[in-house]
Amino acid sequence: MSEQVRVDEFLTALLSICRPLEAFELPLLDAHGATLAQDIYAGERLVMHSGTRIRSTHIGLAASIGLGHLPTLPQPRVVILSAGPDLVEPGKTLSGTEEFETNSWLLTTAVREAGAVGYRVHSIPDDEEQLKALMEDQLVRADLIVVSGERGDDSFDLITRALSTLGEITTVDIAIENSGRHNYGRIGPDSTPVVTLPGDPISAYISFELFVRPMIRTMLGSENIHRPSIKAKLEKSVGSTKGARTYLRAFLSEDGKTVRALNEQEEMSTLAQANALISVPEGDADLAAGSQVNVVVLRRRYF
Repeated sequence: MSEQVRVDEFLTALLSICRPLEAFELPLLDAHGATLAQDIYAGERLVMHSGTRIRSTHIGLAASIGLGHLPTLPQPRVVILSAGPDLVEPGKTLSGTEEFETNSWLLTTAVREAGAVGYRVHSIPDDEEQLKALMEDQLVRADLIVVSGERGDDSFDLITRALSTLGEITTVDIAIENSGRHNYGRIGPDSTPVVTLPGDPISAYISFELFVRPMIRTMLGSENIHRPSIKAKLEKSVGSTKGARTYLRAFLSEDGKTVRALNEQEEMSTLAQANALISVPEGDADLAAGSQVNVVVLRRRYF
């Protein structure tokens, strides 16, 4: 039986199994977009801080002080595995209970937006030995493996059994509305971190933002591993399930003072429309208009 854990507890456990990758020197043009691995000095003056994302201005600065290379942290290689015998590749025709495969596309591109190299693998076999062999094959190019499981328990259990033969795996229930079970641990000869996410695309994306993105940013050696979080006033009341934290797709105003939950929270369209997530604490079931809430800022749509 899996144990139920809070969001911060699960994140702490995940961050404990990942670390920045080993640094190496890159020529200036190749270093653009990477993360600086150590402080850079011009004489005795500090001019660039470790953990900085290397932009064009940093490249220019490095050149101006005579540096042809910069010490960088490589981009983590993240393999996305997506499960489900009834999942069909976009562009094909559906039949019966089939659905279009969404998670591997969503998560692989989210990995790239976080600053990592994303590899998409679909689909996962429904045989335990074949699944184990597939995961072992992917270990040679992975610094992190993320598995998106099917909605049904059988697929989750199959993934859990296969992972458990490759390393030490812990199963937990996350105290988030509509989230479900997750696995995490290390597998393979290099103790590669692995995380499993829910099969529902909306739940998978929220788990990615809360848990996997901070892991990637940690592996990058980034100064900021979390999305910005601010306080804003609700434009209209919201409801949630008491006892579990709820994350509502929302639109944050341009001035950052007000936020409104989007309609049709069960629809995938809210992921594309939202520029923020409203975090409703476990102890609150309903929040009135005008209430101050915590808001996770995903992006500024108007930029």
